[in-house]
Amino acid sequence: MGESKLRSVYPTLLPTRRAFLSSALGVSAYVLLPDLARAGSGGGIRALAFDGDVLLAAEATLNVSEDNGGTWAERTTPGKVLAMATNPDRPGLVAAGLEKGGVALSADGSATWRIGNAGLPDGEVNALAIASRNPDLIYAAVRGDGLYKSEDAGETWTLAMDRPWLKEAERDPLTLASVDLETGMGGIWIYAGTEMGLTRVPDCFCRWQDVQPGNAMDALVSGDAPPPENPLPDGEPVQSLASSPSAPERLYAALPSGIWTSADGGVVWTQVALSAATAIAVHPRDETYIAAVIGGTLKLSRDGGKSWTATAAG
Repeated sequence: MGESKLRSVYPTLLPTRRAFLSSALGVSAYVLLPDLARAGSGGGIRALAFDGDVLLAAEATLNVSEDNGGTWAERTTPGKVLAMATNPDRPGLVAAGLEKGGVALSADGSATWRIGNAGLPDGEVNALAIASRNPDLIYAAVRGDGLYKSEDAGETWTLAMDRPWLKEAERDPLTLASVDLETGMGGIWIYAGTEMGLTRVPDCFCRWQDVQPGNAMDALVSGDAPPPENPLPDGEPVQSLASSPSAPERLYAALPSGIWTSADGGVVWTQVALSAATAIAVHPRDETYIAAVIGGTLKLSRDGGKSWTATAAG
């Protein structure tokens, strides 16, 4: 994807007077903006993502931190962001699902944006994933419609799959993750968290299915694969899901009951935080470094969720 395709149509926010004065005094231009009191508290954060070492938090605005949540800078976006996705193989690539519809894409870490919506229906884009092996392949869930995919980095979109059918009804994905596991067809699964739990589909998009031991073909044959040994709580919404690029079998999920983690692609889950959680992200090079909104506060863990520290703004 050339830079010409990613030309700026939304300039970055001009520096605040406080940022300008700080810069003039030789202090870092990254300052704790007033709005970050809300970002640090976590109450309004809809999505989290890591772009390399940079942490992104989307609430009323998009805020970024280069120092593990110590200080933050505000970025402009083409609209309110409901979901984000990044890819370690293309630093600076950020995809953002917009409340007003469409997907915003940045090639420079959220400094500038373009809109990709050709082929997407009207409606909130409330879940996104970038394919773990292919940064040009992006998946987007449109509320009330289905799962769409783009094979040209967001330029054009086609319907990939209907919404998953769970508990006698179609369910909107609340979160998506592309997971590189040997058990998937071609090695890739698309996991979806819904209001009624977790499901997944191989990247052949043949059928949504429960997370089970064994490979994708086993799971396609009804009754041939055993059920998961210790699944997530039944019927509880999976509000955010993250796969670790450095260890794809390691998953993290944010639920009203807390943070849960799996070391085997979602067959066995263990609870590592007890307070209600709404968003989660994992560092691309360290599967034990995670950021999450827990109990309304943005927190970081460096040991896979065994212990947590609130960010400076929290």
